[in-house]
Amino acid sequence: MSPIPVTMWQACVNGARRPVEHPALPVSAAAIGAACADAVAAGASDLHVHPKNMAGQDTLDPVVVGEVLTAVRLRCPGISVGITTGAWAEASDRIATVTAWSTLPDHASVNFHEPGATELAHLLLERGIAVDAGLYTASDGCDELLSSGLATSCRYLLVEVTHTDTNIGLAEAAGITRRLQKINRPLLLHGEEPTAWPVLREALRLGLATRIGLEDVLDLPDGVRARDNADLIRAATPYFSGVRR
Repeated sequence: MSPIPVTMWQACVNGARRPVEHPALPVSAAAIGAACADAVAAGASDLHVHPKNMAGQDTLDPVVVGEVLTAVRLRCPGISVGITTGAWAEASDRIATVTAWSTLPDHASVNFHEPGATELAHLLLERGIAVDAGLYTASDGCDELLSSGLATSCRYLLVEVTHTDTNIGLAEAAGITRRLQKINRPLLLHGEEPTAWPVLREALRLGLATRIGLEDVLDLPDGVRARDNADLIRAATPYFSGVRR
């Protein structure tokens, strides 16, 4: 798979984290909208958010999803915004819940190692929602994606380095990309916690899309705790020199 020049720099502003993990982690629709606006002002060109209930837990509830998307679009007009569909965010029936959405995201991530991923991805595409295929390096999601026949219909193939050792994680990611070398879809490569910054740098070296935000890491490259999402985006800016269009 040939590297595709970086055209997308995603901010992942909250993830499945709980509010106790960072004082600037956005939970309410208004706070998520404000965090996204700050991230875009700092340089992000795409958004990934996790709608949350009042307790700070991820949810796919149609009302909450609508409130979050409305708040983000009000603050970030013209910016593509996506949400998680992680199985942990819906304890009963994801298909029924997503079918009930009246306000739709521009894109949504689907973790292909989770049960029901193919059916869920079909539903999203039928509803006009672009799919980012989540492929964890420590899972068999690649098998499911390839057997689904949906790989070429995805917006991005989202390769997530889950190993805490950067070298091992990148080797696993390279194995995934080799398996997908005939699929002509762009890659988004990112890490989390100790691998977040080194994997971001490697993604840019390879000419791949990438992301940063409080979902993936709480600290700046020098180990100092980031103030907020925009702080992380600004810290990443020097790495994008000469590769962003």
